[in-house]
Amino acid sequence: MAQIFHPSTNTISRVTIFGALFFVAFFAWVSGALYRSPYVTRQLSPIEQPVPFSHKHHVTDDGIDCRYCHTSVETSSFAGIPPTKTCMNCHAMIWSDAPMLEPVRKSFQTGQSIEWVRVDYLPQFVYFNHSIHIHKGIGCTTCHGPVGDMPLTWQAESLHMRWCVDCHRAPEKFIRPRSEVFDPNWQPPPNQLEVGARLVKEYNVKKLIDCYTCHR
Repeated sequence: MAQIFHPSTNTISRVTIFGALFFVAFFAWVSGALYRSPYVTRQLSPIEQPVPFSHKHHVTDDGIDCRYCHTSVETSSFAGIPPTKTCMNCHAMIWSDAPMLEPVRKSFQTGQSIEWVRVDYLPQFVYFNHSIHIHKGIGCTTCHGPVGDMPLTWQAESLHMRWCVDCHRAPEKFIRPRSEVFDPNWQPPPNQLEVGARLVKEYNVKKLIDCYTCHR
């Protein structure tokens, strides 16, 4: 019986199968890299706002505490967006005629809130509580990055689940004294693991990594 396929068909088949496997692996690698890239996460990309608010100016230059604007951060899951009245407490007296602050003055006069653009975005199926993290000794800069150095605010971390779980598995690496939670310049001491282990015990921090912790 005559041979149906040419002998080279075996070679072509092998090359095709190897090529398909290589393509699938390459596609998976590209997809993973894209998923972790700032293009998707918006990490390190300054966010334009209706008013170019500078944390660097307000926090570092003027020394304003986080809680002055984010009033509910210690008692609520949501840190809180300051009402226009909070801005006008100062800007009714300083820079009161600055053109860049016209949206603030208009908001105060009309009672219509400024439509700020969210910087740190979590999907709706993720539950996050600011107050519990503050109470357990996790500082603002641990998640939000060096806010005091940001002329325009950006998302400092990827906020992917893996990033969150890394902290939940080893909180001693990140925990700080409660008195230092709102200090934008705090740096971990050389013996952070030792101090962190003591604070984890003192603050009764649980290493919660089950799904229900964040997905409710």
